[in-house]
Amino acid sequence: MTQLTHHPLFAIALTLAAFLIAAWLYRRSGWLVLQPVLVSVTLIVATLLLCGVDYATYRAGAEPVAWLLGPATVALAVPLQHNIKRIRQLFWPVMITLTAGGVLSVALTLAIGWALGADWSVVMSLAPKFVTMPIAMPVAEQIGGVASLAAVMVMLTGVIGTAMGPLLLRWAGVDHPAARGLSYGINAHAIGTAHALQEGEECGAFAALAMSLLGIGTALLLPLLLA
Repeated sequence: MTQLTHHPLFAIALTLAAFLIAAWLYRRSGWLVLQPVLVSVTLIVATLLLCGVDYATYRAGAEPVAWLLGPATVALAVPLQHNIKRIRQLFWPVMITLTAGGVLSVALTLAIGWALGADWSVVMSLAPKFVTMPIAMPVAEQIGGVASLAAVMVMLTGVIGTAMGPLLLRWAGVDHPAARGLSYGINAHAIGTAHALQEGEECGAFAALAMSLLGIGTALLLPLLLA
């Protein structure tokens, strides 16, 4: 077992195997709560604990997988380019939606945190939870939060938003691809964008647009307002 866990390919194989199993369970069950990200993380954590492997060792071995996040993010420009005319047509509705969504997300998070008596560091860790993790973690540190706690909240926000989003949108009668995409991008960032791409290219394009613009706005404005 020791030779296996210290093999250079152990972390990569574990990551890929966990995601394939999680994706298979999601497809077979159809349950929204069995999001592949949540299930795969659970499987990886359980395996590491069982094998006695610390996170630093796993993280170093899985570095090639983490490196691929960059090209995968850049690849979101493809659906954006394919739907650029549609985005131009809906420019002002998109900007109004992003502004309202971003302001409400931060305001409600702060209000609920203070109402429940949360510490300042906890509230500041929750404030950027609606943007993607590479942005949320440094922003949380700049405004007095904890990066690791922000990372957990970002993941939970993405998983819950993706799990509940389709159901809530169906209840609300929202079937327009652009509106659904904006909702996924605002409320579930990268995980929601991945789901939006499964619904269609236009939906995925607007989700990627919402995630990108909201992330940029948060990185620029949130530290100025709360730091």
